[in-house]
Amino acid sequence: MSNDPHIILDAHLDIAWNADLFGRDFTESALSKRTREVGSEVETYLGGATVGLPEMLLGRVGIAFGTIYTPPANSKLSRGRGYETPGQAHTLGLTQADIYHKLADSHPNIALIRTQKELQNVLDSWAEGVPLTDHKVGIVILMEGADPIREPSEVDFWYERGVRIIGPAWGATRYSGGTASPGGLTPLGHDLLSVMSRYKAILDLSHMAEEAYLQAVDRYEGQIIASHSNPRRFCESDRHLSDDMVRRLAERDGVMGVVMYNRFMWQLSATPDKADAPMTRIAEIIDHICQVTGSARHVGLGSDWDGGFGMERIPAEMDTIGDLRLLRPLLAGRGYSDADIGAIERGNFLRVLRAALPY
Repeated sequence: MSNDPHIILDAHLDIAWNADLFGRDFTESALSKRTREVGSEVETYLGGATVGLPEMLLGRVGIAFGTIYTPPANSKLSRGRGYETPGQAHTLGLTQADIYHKLADSHPNIALIRTQKELQNVLDSWAEGVPLTDHKVGIVILMEGADPIREPSEVDFWYERGVRIIGPAWGATRYSGGTASPGGLTPLGHDLLSVMSRYKAILDLSHMAEEAYLQAVDRYEGQIIASHSNPRRFCESDRHLSDDMVRRLAERDGVMGVVMYNRFMWQLSATPDKADAPMTRIAEIIDHICQVTGSARHVGLGSDWDGGFGMERIPAEMDTIGDLRLLRPLLAGRGYSDADIGAIERGNFLRVLRAALPY
């Protein structure tokens, strides 16, 4: 909507995973975390922190899709705390959901977004004239990899706890083929989509294997997004989307969030060092999606920052999440109108939320 405040929406941040596995406090600034972690195992594992509430407030990043991300035990991202059974995934997921609820309950500048009213309350907190001290960062809970849902009927349980977006896959899950694990939707996966549609839950296609992705686009009746995926033209990998997959998403009026991880913005054999990775690449990727889909209606931002990499692996000119604002002049320089830039920064994903959230 044209009267929405000028904020940025980031469609993919692993806030709870960082807190649970690495002790990173979302309310602490990224720069403070970075200083404290110098020489630590966390710095070695994740790199320099880029995400913190103070930088989001100063950079007007007013809404984030905060993930429940539970890696399997055989993943290097599990840090020895991955799951082997649905019950273990369920327990890990609950721990992360509780982190979001505690953040919202304990901090005046953080709010959960579960309804249209809660979305509007966050947007109103950024209206012109509202002081910085009263701005709120709204978090929409996104489940990345659906194994914490022990059976499809349990969507009700998770919806009650605030989950509004569900991605069936990360690697392969009981529901879907995933990254580096080709395959379609499983019978449980088909059942999961059926139950999700009753709740108007948003389906996140990121990480779904191509066969499963195309099946889901064809059959899911609700809103669809790819919260953090790039075009394969820039990074040839099943982790990302072919131009045909991008077009199919657009045909369903979906939105994809551009991942700002250098390894995902250049071909894997030629990923540059930070100093040689200009942020103009992000604008190139956004422009490519707009050219493929025919408009600026189907692309947004899904940084995935602090999702297993740090500031050393993001574009040269960028240091923390507050720097997402630097994309605006780049897009303006490419001829994008203020309305189109606003759609990319927030409006496209807001459209999906408004179509899916209950009143």
